[in-house]
Amino acid sequence: MSAKQLTLPLDQEQINGLRAGDRVELTGWMYTARDAAHKRMAESLQVGEELPVELVGQTIYYVGPTPAKPGQVIGSAGPTTSSRMDPYTPALLALGLKGMIGKGSRSETVKQAIVQAQAVYFAAIGGAGALIAKTIRAAEMVAYHDLGTEAIYRLEVERFPVIVINDIAGGDLYQQSQSL
Repeated sequence: MSAKQLTLPLDQEQINGLRAGDRVELTGWMYTARDAAHKRMAESLQVGEELPVELVGQTIYYVGPTPAKPGQVIGSAGPTTSSRMDPYTPALLALGLKGMIGKGSRSETVKQAIVQAQAVYFAAIGGAGALIAKTIRAAEMVAYHDLGTEAIYRLEVERFPVIVINDIAGGDLYQQSQSL
């Protein structure tokens, strides 16, 4: 099965066509954010502040890239465990976030929020950070500079490989594979 080619930012038509288990290659711009950035965004929302990036239609990759070596755009860029972002995810989905990339399963609350927001959760291959980094064409730190590798970056990717885990219909690849 060949991978579906999608352009970021995602639009609803693209998301509607995805089902758990689909192989996808993403091309375009996405943001990165890990635990510390998610916590800071939640704190900003709690006090009524605007977020440093517009999330409508955007995709967040749960990664803290390592520093780039000379001649590289970025260092290793493998996914981190997504469940650590679960306490913050429903609020971000409510603000228009449409895609998330990480590794591991999501809580029932997040899966319900994905369906409600008509969004999608992708998994990237854990342990393949150096390989994934080869799909990143540009990287710029855009917010929370004091967090270092956990700052929010904007990445340009080309044919970034992911698999749909949770879709708009409530499909869950992890649950499907357990029932086989």
